[in-house]
Amino acid sequence: MAGAGAGLSTAAGFDYAGGRFQKYFSDFAAKYRFGDMYSGGFYPYPAPEEYWAYWSRYIYINRYMDAPKPVYDDLLRRLKDKDYFVLTTNVDHCFQKAGFDKGRLFYTQGDYGLWQCVHGCGGRTYDNEDQVRKMVESQGFVLAPDASLTLPAGVTAKTAIPSELVPRCPGCGKPLIMNLRVDDGFLQDEGWDLAAGRYARFLRQHEKGRVLYLELGVGMNTPVIIKYPFWRRTKENPQAIYACLNWKEAYAPREIAARSICVEEDIADVLRAI
Repeated sequence: MAGAGAGLSTAAGFDYAGGRFQKYFSDFAAKYRFGDMYSGGFYPYPAPEEYWAYWSRYIYINRYMDAPKPVYDDLLRRLKDKDYFVLTTNVDHCFQKAGFDKGRLFYTQGDYGLWQCVHGCGGRTYDNEDQVRKMVESQGFVLAPDASLTLPAGVTAKTAIPSELVPRCPGCGKPLIMNLRVDDGFLQDEGWDLAAGRYARFLRQHEKGRVLYLELGVGMNTPVIIKYPFWRRTKENPQAIYACLNWKEAYAPREIAARSICVEEDIADVLRAI
């Protein structure tokens, strides 16, 4: 059983600040004075055309571009022949892009690749890849076959998209929003429910016996989703082992310390060395 948080994607090169932020968002940074992608996602843009100019770039580089480092590929090589299941709070789709079996994944917090009606209209979500590509291209960027994103020499990126590209619900015409768990308006669609059911069955089938609870890059933002349940299940099953890989944040409660492996190193280095 693997549980993955933001630290795993950070180890794969999906850094939301620093050079990667400046490469793709220096114009927004200069205009609105925020210093990382996460802050930019919550900025109160004056118009939906600017909001979606920012978010289309954000979605494209964090959902449709490949991770710079093969961390997810390395993890798959170590799990693919095992009876595994992955629970993750990440929303960047890296597991499926690396080839993980979709039937063994549960994305609890949503997906950058999905939109929902602001009112949850129809109880369904919408794939956004085609629309996001159009939005990004409308800003002057060129999308290469390998999914890389470039701005031609002499071209200044636009920080707004055409009004006709602003996404609207095909059912009611109201705005579409990200399918991300940021408040109680998050829509758990049919795909979410099916994945939740598969996760519940996996847990029932592995309540006893030898189980490794492998926690990868999970912090304390939402510990009730992965960290605390992994600790509890390890405590309840005397044959279970808890392993935590996390840069400078690997620890375990004393109740399961004797059956815990905590590694405070870069996840990419650890997976490569196993």
